[in-house]
Amino acid sequence: MEIPNNTERILKQHYLLTDDNGNSMEAIDDIFHRVAECVSRADVIYDIRSDVDETERKFYEMMANLDFLPGSATLMNAGKNNGQLASSFVIPVEDSIDSIFSAIRQCALINKSGAGMGFSFSKIRPEGSKVGTTGETASGPLGFMKVFDAALGSVRNNTSDRFGSAGVLRIDHPDILKFIECKNDDSEFSNFNLYVGITEKFMITAENGMEYNLIDPNTGEAVLSVNAREVMDKIVDAIWNTGQPGIIFLDRINSDNVVPGQGNIEAMNSWGEQPLLPYESCAMGSINLTHMLTEKDGRHVIDISKLEDTIVLAVHFLDNVIDVNCYPLDAIEEQTKLTRKIGLGIMGWADTLLKMRVPYNSDEAVALGERLMSMISEIGKDASAELAETRGAFPLFEESTLPQDVKLRNAAITTIACGDPIAEIAGCSEGIEPIESYVAIIAGDDGEDIITVYPALVEELKARNLYGEAVLRKIADNGSLRGIDEIPAEMKRLFISAKDLSPDYHILMQAAFQKDTDSAVSKAINLRKDETKENVRTILNLAFRTGCKVIRVCKPETNNAGRDLDSEYFDMPENIETPEVIEEAPSTELTTQNVVSNVSLKPGNGDLYISVNYDGNGVCNISTSIKTHENE
Repeated sequence: MEIPNNTERILKQHYLLTDDNGNSMEAIDDIFHRVAECVSRADVIYDIRSDVDETERKFYEMMANLDFLPGSATLMNAGKNNGQLASSFVIPVEDSIDSIFSAIRQCALINKSGAGMGFSFSKIRPEGSKVGTTGETASGPLGFMKVFDAALGSVRNNTSDRFGSAGVLRIDHPDILKFIECKNDDSEFSNFNLYVGITEKFMITAENGMEYNLIDPNTGEAVLSVNAREVMDKIVDAIWNTGQPGIIFLDRINSDNVVPGQGNIEAMNSWGEQPLLPYESCAMGSINLTHMLTEKDGRHVIDISKLEDTIVLAVHFLDNVIDVNCYPLDAIEEQTKLTRKIGLGIMGWADTLLKMRVPYNSDEAVALGERLMSMISEIGKDASAELAETRGAFPLFEESTLPQDVKLRNAAITTIACGDPIAEIAGCSEGIEPIESYVAIIAGDDGEDIITVYPALVEELKARNLYGEAVLRKIADNGSLRGIDEIPAEMKRLFISAKDLSPDYHILMQAAFQKDTDSAVSKAINLRKDETKENVRTILNLAFRTGCKVIRVCKPETNNAGRDLDSEYFDMPENIETPEVIEEAPSTELTTQNVVSNVSLKPGNGDLYISVNYDGNGVCNISTSIKTHENE
C-alpha cells in the first residue's frame, strides 16, 4: 500500500489510536485493518456461514487503495470501545425546558464523538410570549440557541477535532428576522451554521411581493403579517454581509421523505447534505472518482465495471456500519434502524473532469455529472435491493412511499457531502467542488517560501516548457490561470478554479447531481468579487428553480459593487432540471461555565450553568443547573 505524504500526515494527526500519553498505538495501515475488521463483523448477524474474513479483506483493500473512505467518525472510532460511527445526527428540540436541556446534553455528548448535528428551533415559542400562567416572558429560539452554542463551544475547546452544527428556523417563525440577522455580530453563534427553512409558498409570495403570516408555533395563530419580498431582502443582505444564513427548501426535502408517517424533516447536518428525521443518524462515505477512470483510445473515461463493484461494496460497508455502531442514545438507534439510511457520495469530481479534459464550467460537464449520478443511484439501489433479499428490507419499507415491487434495505442511499477531511486523505478534490487553487505559497520555518502546485498543472506546464517559479507565483497571486499571458488559451479553458467559476455553473452542477441523489448535495456557491448584492437574489431563485434542496452562498473576501449578471447568464438548458466495556474512569477536572443569563423558567428567570467533566479522552459527563434570580 502506497500512501501519499499528505495522507499519512492527516491520518497520524487525527486518526491513529493513541495511549493515555498521546503516543501512537498503531501504524497507518492498521487504521484500515481496524475499521475493516470492525465493520465486517456485521455479516455474521445475517448469515453465520458468511466469509467474514473475505469481507474484511475487501473492505480493507477498498479503503487502503483510497477507492472509498467512510466518514471521519467511522475512521476514528471503529474498533474502539463504545465506538460511535455515524457522521450525522438530527436532535429534536421541543418547546419545553426539559426538552431543551435534554437536547443540550445530547448534542454535547454526540459532538465529542466526531459527528455533525442539526437542530430545528422552529417549535420554540417566540421571544416575549407568555410562559405558562406565571406572567414571565419567553427567551425565544435565539436565547436558547446561545445555550447550545456555548455547550458546543465548551466541548470543542477541549477536543482535537471540530465538527459543526446546523441551526434551522422556519421562514414563518415570528423571530425569523432576528435569526436572519444574528450573524451580523460575528461573536454570536460561532459554533453554528445557520439555515432558514423556506417553503415553496414563500418563494412564490416573495417573487410577487405579497405578504405572508408569521405563526406562533405554540398557539398556531398568526401574530404578524409581513411582506415576503422584504424578508427576502433581509436574507440577501445577510448573505452578502456574512455568508449566512443558508437556505433549506423544506417542501422539496419532505417530498423525498419516504416515511412521512414518522414526521416531517426539519433539519440536517452542518453542511446541509443530510436531511434527517428527529433522532435519525446516518453513516456516510465517498467514492474517489479519480480511481474510477481507465484509459481508452488515449483518453480517460469512466471505468463503469470498477465503479459498479465499488458502489456495491460501499453500500454493503455502510449498511454494516448501522449494525456495529454504538449509538449514544437508544432513541437514535431505534429511529436509525427503522429506516437504515446511508449516505454514499463521491469526491474528486473536479479532478476527474480535468483528467477527462472537460472544463468544469461547461454544459458537457453538467450533463456528464447528471448521467454519472443517475448511474450511481441506479447501481446503489440495486445493491440495496440485493442486501434486502438476504437481510430484509428496512422495517418501515411497507409503510414507505417507495414502490413496493422491489424491496430496499435502505430508505435513502445517496448523499453528496463536501468531503473534507476524507478528500484530503484520499488526495483528491472535495465532493463536487471545483478546485480552490492550483498554486499555493506559504512561508516555511526557515523563511523560504514553500510552493505547492496541483499535480496535473505541473504535468501540463512541463509538457509546454512553462514550468518555473515566475509563472507559479503569477498563478498564486492571481488565484487563477486567467489573465496570465504565458498561459495558452486551452489551459485557461480547462484549468478552472473556484475564482473563475460563475455562480450559474456552481448551481447547475449542484442541481445536476441533486436530480438523482436521495438526500441532498453539499455545495459552496462562491461569489466572485465583482458580483453585486442583487446577484445573491438571482442565485437563490436559480437554486429554487433547478431543484436544489440546500443552498450555501459564500461571500468573497471583499464585496465590490461590480456588474450585475446578464439576463442570459442564467439561461439553463431544458434538460437540466458491541458489548459495552466498562473501564475504571480516570480522574476528572470539573469546569463550570456561566452560559447565558435571563433564560425564561418556571417560576422565574435565572442563569443557566453547564458543568463539563473532562478525562484523558475528552468530555465524559455534562450536566446543567439553574440559579434563579429569586434565590439571589
